[in-house]
Amino acid sequence: MTYVKNLNGFSDKRGILFPIEFSELPFTPKRMFYVKGVPKDTIRGEHAHYVTKQILICITGKILVGLFDGEEVSETILKEGESILVNNMIWDYQKFMTDDDVLLVLCSTSFDENDYINDKENFIKVVGDL
Repeated sequence: MTYVKNLNGFSDKRGILFPIEFSELPFTPKRMFYVKGVPKDTIRGEHAHYVTKQILICITGKILVGLFDGEEVSETILKEGESILVNNMIWDYQKFMTDDDVLLVLCSTSFDENDYINDKENFIKVVGDL
């Protein structure tokens, strides 16, 4: 269920470059956003998507990502330069572990409020009906 990928950084005296080749991703992104300024130990996310897949990328800090498929929970701590795939119909949450975490999210679809499942009990019911 968990797919974690290290981004390949290229380092020299000017810093580190982390390229993301869209052709290497499991989908072509349609939308991108980032989250920052989240207080330490705050949990965000806590929803699933009917259709949208996402790749969560830790830009800086440490972020615990929880994935729940309706039966099992897996947790992974992303560090700088690591990413994780969140498939559709997976309940996910992120716990921001420092005061300077930055999370970049690549989405397979454009924003659609109707794609969200915001109630965990409803998610469990929907997954059980599949």
